[in-house]
Amino acid sequence: MQPSTAIPAVAIRDVTLNYFTPERETLALSNVSLDVAKGEFVAIVGSSGCGKSTLLTMVSGLLMPSRGSIEVDGIAVTAPSPRVGYMFQKDTLLDWRTILDNVLIGAELLGLDMARARKRAEALLARYGLGEFMHSLPNQLSGGMRQRAALARTLCCEPDLLLLDEPFSALDYQTRLALSDEIAAILSAESKTVVLVTHDIGEAISMADRVIVMSRRPGRIKSEHKISFPSFGDKRPTPFEARKCSEFSVYFQTIWDELDLHEVH
Repeated sequence: MQPSTAIPAVAIRDVTLNYFTPERETLALSNVSLDVAKGEFVAIVGSSGCGKSTLLTMVSGLLMPSRGSIEVDGIAVTAPSPRVGYMFQKDTLLDWRTILDNVLIGAELLGLDMARARKRAEALLARYGLGEFMHSLPNQLSGGMRQRAALARTLCCEPDLLLLDEPFSALDYQTRLALSDEIAAILSAESKTVVLVTHDIGEAISMADRVIVMSRRPGRIKSEHKISFPSFGDKRPTPFEARKCSEFSVYFQTIWDELDLHEVH
């Protein structure tokens, strides 16, 4: 079989990042290389401070590496791009704007066709169960509803690549489980390439096609795991269903053992 010549959605090559303060230099990431295929859902896990969110920020173009390169669809990342959507840990909805107006912020800032953007925003909100709340203010919505609105805002600009930085971390456990099912279904329907950063191993296993484990700082890629659930059959289980599959506990234990949470630095 000939090797694939397809251009990856994300190509990270020997990326190193140093932080500088008046007191010292800190090596945050060291020689990180990773490819993400088009349409793939990749989750990155690691202990706090390992640089996983920093890596995501560099893919978004908001931060440049000290050494190495990052490409999205074969184009070098030098600045933020409308082709890349970034969903943060907090929903960052503006309290004085309606949900619909919040969803339209990205389109406004990018100077997109606002009539087209409004039509898409309304369709997304209706599809995500927020149609009757589009003229409400954020403080009138629950945490899970606000996160769905934040996802609609990210997808409104029609990015090819979606970066999720611990988007469920502020939610209670029950809401997280329910929302992970909803988000997985939404992203599958949208056929997006997704990179998720999370500290939740179960979340990573249940949602992603592949899980990347990072070492403690300086962050390096320690291992990767292709996730599949043959016991469920040919169809991919929902995140909730995946947690009940026999393979789930095996993946969980393996990745848990690789995180080196017992090490002291």
